[in-house]
Parts: sequence; structure tokens; C-alpha cells
Amino acid sequence: MTYRVNGRSFDEEPEPGQCLRTFLRSLGHYGVKKGCDAGDCGACTVWLDGSPVHSCITPAFRADGHEVTTIEGIGSPGNLHPMQRRFRDAPGFQCGFCTAGMIMTSATFTEAQKADLPRALKGNLCRCTGYRAIEDAVKGVAGVETAAPGKAVGTSVGAPAANDVVAGRAEFTMDTHVDGMLHLKVLHSPHAHARIVSIDRTAALAVPGVRRVYTWEDVPRKRFTTAIHTDHLVDPDDTFILDDTVRFVGQRVVAVLADTVGAAEEGCRRVVVEYEVLPAVLDPEEAMAEGAPQLHGAEDPFVRDPVHNILLEIHAHIGDVDAGFAAADVIHEGTYSSPRVQHAHLETHGSIAWMENGRLNVRTSSQSPSIAKVKLAHLFALRPDRIRVFCKRVGGGFGGKQEVISEDLVALATLDTGRPVCFEYTREEEFTTASPRHPMTLTVTLGAKTDGTLTAFQVRNVSNTGAYGNHGGETLFAGGAAVMIYRCPNKKYDAFSVYTNTVPSGALRGYGMTQPAFAVESAMDELARALHIDPLELRRRNIVRPGDPLVALHDGPDDVVFTEDGLGKCIDRVDDALARTADQPSPGPGWLVGAGVASSLHETAPPTEHISEAWVTLGDDLVYEVAVGTVEFGEGTSTAHVQIAANQLGTTPSRIRLVQSDTDRTGFDTGAFASAGLFVAGNAVLRAANAVRDRILEFAAARTGVHPVMCSMDDDAVLCGDQRVSLAELVAVARARGIRFTAARKAYGSPRSVVSNTQGFRIAVHRVTGEIRVLYSVHATDAAVVINPAQVRGQVEGGVAQGIGFTLTENHHVDANGVMANPNFRNYRIPTYADIPRTELLLVASSDSVGPMRSKGMAECCINPVAPALANALQDATGVRYRALPLTPERIYSRLGENQPVRTD
Repeated sequence: MTYRVNGRSFDEEPEPGQCLRTFLRSLGHYGVKKGCDAGDCGACTVWLDGSPVHSCITPAFRADGHEVTTIEGIGSPGNLHPMQRRFRDAPGFQCGFCTAGMIMTSATFTEAQKADLPRALKGNLCRCTGYRAIEDAVKGVAGVETAAPGKAVGTSVGAPAANDVVAGRAEFTMDTHVDGMLHLKVLHSPHAHARIVSIDRTAALAVPGVRRVYTWEDVPRKRFTTAIHTDHLVDPDDTFILDDTVRFVGQRVVAVLADTVGAAEEGCRRVVVEYEVLPAVLDPEEAMAEGAPQLHGAEDPFVRDPVHNILLEIHAHIGDVDAGFAAADVIHEGTYSSPRVQHAHLETHGSIAWMENGRLNVRTSSQSPSIAKVKLAHLFALRPDRIRVFCKRVGGGFGGKQEVISEDLVALATLDTGRPVCFEYTREEEFTTASPRHPMTLTVTLGAKTDGTLTAFQVRNVSNTGAYGNHGGETLFAGGAAVMIYRCPNKKYDAFSVYTNTVPSGALRGYGMTQPAFAVESAMDELARALHIDPLELRRRNIVRPGDPLVALHDGPDDVVFTEDGLGKCIDRVDDALARTADQPSPGPGWLVGAGVASSLHETAPPTEHISEAWVTLGDDLVYEVAVGTVEFGEGTSTAHVQIAANQLGTTPSRIRLVQSDTDRTGFDTGAFASAGLFVAGNAVLRAANAVRDRILEFAAARTGVHPVMCSMDDDAVLCGDQRVSLAELVAVARARGIRFTAARKAYGSPRSVVSNTQGFRIAVHRVTGEIRVLYSVHATDAAVVINPAQVRGQVEGGVAQGIGFTLTENHHVDANGVMANPNFRNYRIPTYADIPRTELLLVASSDSVGPMRSKGMAECCINPVAPALANALQDATGVRYRALPLTPERIYSRLGENQPVRTD
């Protein structure tokens, strides 16, 4: 067959049945991404004779004799296509994994298509941006700014990798080839609970190309937790690499290693496993009942009550809630439930391992290479200096990659065979085996006086941690922070993290706060209606203010800085915005219109220890190298770190070279989660940059005879009084004396700050179909000092978009046998361009942060108030209170015909 790819002709024979995507990647065109393999996400879009096609569902043979163009073929980093420039300058990306496909689709648009983007972009998904930035890129709206020397902070400078991302040259985890690489695939359990009686690997090993079949007998029999935290003791060691008992449908049973992916998959199909099926329990309340099947024994000391399948329970109180309810004039009680939700990052999990000079190298899609390295050293009894773990650009995370769930198997296989090994998740494996958000059911009971003063605040939280503990305990503790938003002398929090025979739950944006925020803010709205008080006014009367203790699970001292009323300002700004836009017209007859608001508080770093070390060095080329372990996966920390360093060193971002996420080249870093990539690692960069600056100034002062206080950085020189000494001269003199301008500094996640968020919606609900349309979305946050305005806007818009999906469309359906029924984008509906409104962002001025430059991380907190604000708007529109998510049209429609004006689930 003859192919033309990016203007070059060649003869090549694809494998039988091979799709165009895998064929192009085998030729080295890594800009063609794998997001779904089902034609749903558009990350693999290429041109076939100038027309965009999804290459994952296009057979490779159909390109024979035709012109194929990939993202690499329309422009290079130094000579970008006009649409590539637009995406760079908007900026129209965050993690960048969907960007090549977005550009390849958008670059073909006619003017008519640009005017109808909901239809034109229906085949391309983005999980990061919320789509407004993509719209700006398509329409040529630029947002990137140029920073003057020493003035980078507060400027919307572009991402360091922007040119490479839009040109399709930025390397993601799987964008490489290692000679001699073997491929690993996994056989998954078909049962929710079973004991493995026997495994016959004979037929699998007979498949041509199959090299190994690993079972539970072939792996180290060491318990560990896949969850990533600095202190591993906060998570239960209840997991084995492979086990002789399976506890959920999808659990790993056997790993097959082969020359090709196809051979490994066939090997998995040929393995014969005999199971003894055991009783299973899927519901956490049933799992806690007497006589329920037990998932785990008492071997793990972290498990609180194995007989009742309780991983952890919390019972905390302040004051006397019984007395508080006795003193109340009105009591409201409601039970609110949130479903299991998937991260849906477009890059699936994956790792590649190989041996080099006797050392294990692991290239992986992780939010924390440092801790992944620690876990691998533990599992395989390796000295840490014999392991290197590193990341290239990561295609989205949102907490889903705060786990070690692919690295262990490639390490096992490489250490066994000495060969390079690749393991890449399919999209179905993401849905059925990776760690989604915890389903939670919360009962909130509130007591109040007639004037709205809270007298009692009680929450019962039952969290479904699934078959393994992962983040079960930490998210349960985090959920307790939902009670800190309101002043009340009597509070009680009872919470249970419960094992069930379902996919293990994990970390997801909002980390244990999103579900309780839905419950608490919905309950506050219902209480306001019962009291006949405006819901915003009720909040104003009860929110915590500066000087109040942030009382959550205890009334002891904490490390949180809280000196400004950011929350009150956020509420006022959203209230004003909704009033200002109140005259928006209804979509027409049959539509009910309502407005709703909700708020949240979120701490800017996790309460468990978080550590980051940064190194800054002025090189002989007069470029400052900043080395920091934080991974870039769309949260924007790379850009922020460059800006912070440039600001402190009096230079421009172009003179900062970033080295990141490589345990051989950077210091220890707990990881990019809980906004710590900015808050903690940013502080480390700030301190290291300040140390280098001070050394340069002291050296220049000594050379010129001027007091250091009279010296300042001036881009590529130092001003010492009326003298300007070039950095080139200073570096040369220092080198001659054996002096280097370099420094390392550490930062820790304490003390911490608090971020306030308020979300407002005006929606229309169709009284016949139950369809919801968002007419207006507004979000206020006290971002403190904004490092990069465009990035802050993008993070909030992306968080709101994810929150809308969490509220309206997304639901991880599990049937009566524990099988996920919708493991693909086609049936698990993350929002498309057409589903997401444009959100007005209101930044509230504050300075009560101990983050770098007094900044606060925005990536996590913005999702928390979205679901309750939508639920509150829905009740305002319909008079019906819906307490279970998602708010799908069928769920809404089924109760709109009820005669009573206000009903509850």
C-alpha cells in the first residue's frame, strides 16, 4: 500500500484490522492521541484528503492512496499554522491532550461553522478548559500577554510548552518508542467477590509472542496502598499487586506480557481461571449491617471494623447538639446522595519501564513521581537510588493520577525480564478499574432560631470507599470541613468509610468536599425557605468571619490563616451579579425560571504533611534553571513557577528554563494535588529564587564596592548604584573563583490559607421534558494575589464545567452484579461544548494568604459550590427539591407533575 502522510510518500503495510490512529503512531506521529478508541473524544483527529476524521475508527487501509495530514504536518513550533497560533495565543488549552484534535477540527471550519460551534465541535471533548478558551482560540481572541522584566506576576503570560503543545510536539507519557519493548495487558475479574481456586496459563503461553503470565503467586506478597500521600500511614495497606481474592468486577487477576498488544490481549483471553464465587455487597449501609459479607480481615491495623466492613469511622462534636435542637424554633433534616463519578482525563493511565545501567526507570502518567518511587522501592525491596521515576507532560489528572496503579506491573515485568515494558489503560479500564469519586450519602440536620441563627448543625456521612481503602479515610476527614463554613456552637459529625464490592474510590477535584458541599448548601437553602428568609441573607447571618474559629472536627488550634471576610464578599458579589442580570428572558413558553446560589470554603493545602524542594541555578548561558518535582497536567503550575522565579530574579519568563517531575533531576515533591503545586511548590520556588537573587546581589555588591541594599536585578544585569554589571561578567568572575549561583529551598504545607467560593446560576427548566438550560453562570472567589489571570479564569471555568457534568449528566452506573454498565464516553456523558455556559468570574480582592506572593490555588475549590447552586436554582424554578444527583431530565420530569408545590426525594 502507498501512503502520503504530511506530504511524504512511502510504502507500508498496516496490520490486519489496524486503525489509522495506531498506524500513524507506529510511524512516529505522536501528535495523534488516544483518548477513547471509539470515535467519541476527537483527540485522534487527522485530515484525510483535507477533511477531519477520527482516526481511531478509521481503518488504516482506507488511507491507501490518500493524503493524510496530522498536527505535525500543518505547522512546526517555529512556523505555526494560523489556528495553532490562535490556540497558543488564546490560550486555548490546559493539559493540552485534546489540543491537537481540536486544532485539526477547527482549522477546517468555514465561517458558518465558526458561527455554530455547538454543532461544529460536537465531536471533540475537553475535560480541562470549560470550552470558553477554545471558543476564543477558534475566533481569534488573544489573551496571552508579554511580561516586562521583574513584572511577570499578575500577567497572563503563556505556558512554557505552548508552542510544542499546539504543534503536537509536546511529549506525553506514551509518546515514545523504546527498542525491544514488550506490552502488558490485564485479565480482569468478572465477579464482584470471589476466591481464585486455580489459574491455568498453558493456553495463554502458547499464543505466539506471549512471554510471561503473572498471577498472584508471582508478585511480592506485600500489602500497600495505591493512594499517594507523603505519610502513607494515613491510608490503609489493604492491597496486593495481584491477589488470590477479588473484591470487585474489574480487579486485576492476571497480567500477560507479550511482544505486541494484540498478543497480550489474546493471552488474557486464553487464561483459564476457576473461581469460588463469594457473597457480595454493593451498598454501604447493607455492608455495615450484621451478617453482611466481609471483604477484609483484621490483618490491616488501619481497618477499624472488618466485621462491619468499616474502614474508618469518625465521631466528632463541639458543644451539645441535642441542646441546640431543643433550643431551635425550626429544624430541617434531609438526606442527600451523590453518585460515583469518573475523572475522564483524556490521557488514560499508563507507564513504561526499562533498565538502564542497572537502575529501574519508570516513565509514567502520575501526579507524584516522588511518592511513586517510594512505593516501588517498598514493593520490590529496591534501594531508592536504584529507581528513577519521571513524567513528561501528563494529559489531565484531577486526582485520578494520585495513585500507583500502572507503575507496579511494568516494574514487576521489567525487573523479571530485563526488557522494556509498556502498560497503557484502555478507556473501558479507566471506567471499570481506576478510582472514581466516592459515592456519599449525607443526612444533614439543622436547627435555627426564627431570626436564622443556627443552634445545631449535625451531619451523618456514609462514604462508599469500594473494595479498597485508597483515599477513603482522608476524604472522610476532608468532608468534615463542610461544617466549618457556618458559625454554630453545637456541631456533630458522624462519618463512615465503608468497604463494598465495587470499584475502589479515590481522589477527585474537591477531594471529599464536593459531596458534603452539595448536602450542606442544599440543606441551608431548604432551611431558609422554612424560615421564610432569603437564602443569601441566611448565609450572611451565619458564615464564619475573621476572628471566628474554623471549627470542624475539633475545637483545638490549627494552622489555618483566616484574616479577611472573603466569603462574605463573594456572596455579595454574586448577589449583585444575579440582580444585575435578572431581566434575562425565558427561553419561551413551557419553561420555568429560577436562581440559586451556594458557597464553600476550601483549605489551600491538605492537612497531612506536604513537602516540596526547588533548585534554582544561573547557568553559563545566562538562563536560570528552575528544578522542581511538580508535574504539569493542566493545572498551570509550570507557568506559575516560571512567573514566580522571573519576578524575583528581575527577568522575563523567556530566561527561565524549567526542569520538572523527574526524581533524578529534581528534589522531593509530594505531588500536584490539593492545590499544593502552587501553594507549596510555588513557595519552594520563591524561596530558592530569592536565595539565588541575594547571592548574585551580594557578589555584585562586593565586586563594585556598593552596599547590597543599593543593588537590584535588571534582567540580564545587576544595577549597583549608578553601575550596571552584566550577568555574563558576574558569572565569568564567579566561575573563575569556583563559585556558582545556585540554591535549594524547601517548603511545607503549613501554615495554610482558606479559599472562599460562591457560585450562582439562573436556569430554565422545561416543564414537560425536565431539560435544564443554564441562562447565566457567575462565580466569585477570593483568589488573593493572582499569578496569572488567564490561568485563574481557565481553572475556575474548568472546575465549573466539571461541576455541571457532576450535577447534570455524569453517573457511573453499576448493575446488581457490580458491573459498570456505561464504561465509555458515549454513554457516560461528560459535558461537550454545547453543554457548558460561559461563566462570569468575579475576583474578590484579599491578601490573607501565606502562599507564594500571597496567592491561592484555584484548581480545586471552584467545583464545590456548583452542584448545590444548580439544585437550589432547580427548586426555585420548580418548587420541587431534588436531593439525589445527577439531576437528569428523566429524574426531574418524573416528579414535575406532582401537585404539591414543594416535594423532596
